[in-house]
Amino acid sequence: MFEFAWPWIILLAPLPWLLRLLLPAADSGEAALKVSFLGELEGLAGRRARANLPAWRQQAPFALLWLLLLTAAARPEWVGEPLPIPASGRDLLLAVDVSGSMAYADMRWQDEEVDRLTLVKHLLGDFIEGRQGDRVGLILFGSQAYLQAPLTFDRRTVRTWLDEAVIGIAGKNTAIGDAIGLSVKRLRQRPADSRVLVLVTDGANTGGEIEPMIAARLAAEEGIKIYPIGIGADPQQGGIAGLFGLNPGLDLDEPSLRAIAEVTGGEYFRARDSQELRAIEQQLDRLEPVAQQPTLARPALALYAWPLSAALLLSVLLVSREHWPHLRQRLRLLTQRPWRRQP
Repeated sequence: MFEFAWPWIILLAPLPWLLRLLLPAADSGEAALKVSFLGELEGLAGRRARANLPAWRQQAPFALLWLLLLTAAARPEWVGEPLPIPASGRDLLLAVDVSGSMAYADMRWQDEEVDRLTLVKHLLGDFIEGRQGDRVGLILFGSQAYLQAPLTFDRRTVRTWLDEAVIGIAGKNTAIGDAIGLSVKRLRQRPADSRVLVLVTDGANTGGEIEPMIAARLAAEEGIKIYPIGIGADPQQGGIAGLFGLNPGLDLDEPSLRAIAEVTGGEYFRARDSQELRAIEQQLDRLEPVAQQPTLARPALALYAWPLSAALLLSVLLVSREHWPHLRQRLRLLTQRPWRRQP
């Protein structure tokens, strides 16, 4: 839909005519018009012809120029349909364990055995996409914790970073305390009403500089809720590794994860397969619902450049019309002047 951002500027249209009526005529201060030579009088023939035109035709180009400038100043624009804009919802960080144990293929996805990180990518990627209106960030941790994606409304990019995560990129150990500490550092900088950390791990704290419980207490002081998710199949469901008692699901420190959730006001979840992990996502959506989007914005395409360009072009044409007879006379004199060869 076409509209003006500042339509009241059009009310200035009669301003030049009002000034002409109210202000006295200009006085040149000279007694007579002085003409230097006859040639220029011939160049004035075009001006005399224009002087014989009606007054409204003489003023029409200048009136059009004034209206074009007023139109540009009124900021014409094409306004599109209303579109929802992200509301300032909760800040949600997703901390994902990429230690060596996440490479165990004891999970199933679409009737195929996959490793734990692959399952997390499939299901939590959809969870990230669904957090419309929230700022979402990603932390990858192993022996150390790294901020892979800062808090942002660009959920698609955060999912891309999760899909590109590689097992062992942050080390082989599991620094749960460092991951929580880095989350506290990032979330405390945001003035959000709700700060959430979803912590996905398959083991116990075996690295890092901060104890998980100390980091959890710091998170509680900053009003950050932590929802730990322990991932990994039970020993009897671990395929060949389970037959030999090597299933790393036994390394999962569930008591510590439960304590972290309790201290921060969150909740602990256990994901043994894809169905349980999908149910956890739905439960998280209920516990921390997506921020509503009551605000709508209408995109506007500015069109002021068109009348402004037309005004500039018309100004050039008017100036050229005034000076063209004089310029043409000068060119005629130059072409008629006899040229003498220098001795």
